[in-house]
Amino acid sequence: MAVPKKEISVKILSASPAELSPEPPVTLATASPSTSPGSRRIIDAPTRVLHWLLAFSFTGAYLSAESERWQLLHFTLGYTVLGLVLFRLLWSLVGPQRSRWRAWSSKLMGLPRQLKAWPAGRGNLLASYAGLNTLAVVAVLGASLFAAASGLTLEQQWLGEWVEDVHGALGDVALAVVLAHLGLILLVSLLRRQNHALPMLTGKTPGRGPDLVKRPLTPVALLIVAAVAAFWYWQWQTAPADLGPLDRPAASARQHDDD
Repeated sequence: MAVPKKEISVKILSASPAELSPEPPVTLATASPSTSPGSRRIIDAPTRVLHWLLAFSFTGAYLSAESERWQLLHFTLGYTVLGLVLFRLLWSLVGPQRSRWRAWSSKLMGLPRQLKAWPAGRGNLLASYAGLNTLAVVAVLGASLFAAASGLTLEQQWLGEWVEDVHGALGDVALAVVLAHLGLILLVSLLRRQNHALPMLTGKTPGRGPDLVKRPLTPVALLIVAAVAAFWYWQWQTAPADLGPLDRPAASARQHDDD
């Protein structure tokens, strides 16, 4: 019995790009022995480590921003945010293809087409989510970078006191973008009944086929964690012994110079 054309068109419009294109054959060159049946690797370990370290550092820096008691923690996490964002931008140039800027730009370029397609009933949820989520990620990195840079300027007293207001405003903008990013992930996860945050934890997504990221690059991720931990330890060791309410990370160095 022939399937009506209307039903065929509905299936095509609701299908994801992966469902519309044939799966590439799995060969010895493309298959990964570490991939479990029914899943494939799509995010490398350094990208995931950078993501969670940035999330932790930004949250801690934002929560400690108004507390004089936690100034040392605020400055330390702010420096960490700055370093992580800069390394993430570097990783977008030298990392795996899916973590590079070219992958971001292709998703962003397809976003206007998807936004125009929805009013006509031709929008694709996954393609739209990919574009909007990439836009949110770029916005988070940009807002975090400028917020951390303004904090560095403020801590070093390179400019006037007006930088403090700019720094606070940039922190609020970064928080708003982060919340929008989380809200988008939650919305799409509910609509598709699939946890879209899980790949950032495991690096894998359900589905058959070869890994889109061939190697997890775990040693690089461990080096990132070790570097951040070493920086935190150095900040703690060089801080003043009394840890007064107005202590700053650079205060210890200035104290030794005075001695």
